[in-house]
Amino acid sequence: MTLNPPITDWRGKAVWIIGASTGIGQATAAALHAQGARVVVSARKAAALETFVTSHAGALALPLDVTDRGAVQAAASTLLAQAPLDCVMYCAGHYTATRGFAMEVDDMLRHIDVNYNGALYVLDAVIPAMLDRGTGHISMVGSVAGYSGLPNGLAYGPTKAALINLAETLYLDLKDRGVSVSIINPGFVQTPLTEGNEFDMPALLTPQQAATAILKGWARGAFEIHFPKRFTLWLKLLGMLPYRWYFYLVAKVTL
Repeated sequence: MTLNPPITDWRGKAVWIIGASTGIGQATAAALHAQGARVVVSARKAAALETFVTSHAGALALPLDVTDRGAVQAAASTLLAQAPLDCVMYCAGHYTATRGFAMEVDDMLRHIDVNYNGALYVLDAVIPAMLDRGTGHISMVGSVAGYSGLPNGLAYGPTKAALINLAETLYLDLKDRGVSVSIINPGFVQTPLTEGNEFDMPALLTPQQAATAILKGWARGAFEIHFPKRFTLWLKLLGMLPYRWYFYLVAKVTL
């Protein structure tokens, strides 16, 4: 069953991608630009954004620190004063592999500020305008790390679990008001966030492969877009097991 209106024609659609200086966000921005979308890219790294727009004619760079609520509101107001936003994708992220026996609370709070609070600031800034129009799509990048607890995910996983729950609730609240919502849960993707991992990353994808999967998910009208299936379906199955078996199998494979 299609849970969202399928998006197959991006020509002329205004898309704001937050977290687009590298990785999945940048690759998705490039893929949408190639399909005719009017892409706005945001991130803290202004130089990377300028490099992107130089090679993607018509794209707009809007540097932004998502942890600054006032800056997020100002950026959204600037864009909405120019034209309505058809799609907003929240892809900003912070990740440090963290274990319970080596907690760094300041860094854990940084995860919350970037991965979750930043999303709230963006949602607060764009949802009213979408509701006024009765149309628009919101997509947030979660992670399979948000499905269940995993080693090294003490700081990262809970923020992604929160995004998944947030997207589910938003979907229920907004679907009858014309605003559609999707959650993107990738497995391992080659990005600056994962390049420091010292453990094996099964089914590793390129950002371009991730972007292809995301656009296919939007075209299907999916609520959850998860990939690669050969990895994510196993994690979903693990999450259905009793804790005794879940903890045993995860520890056997990862520890």
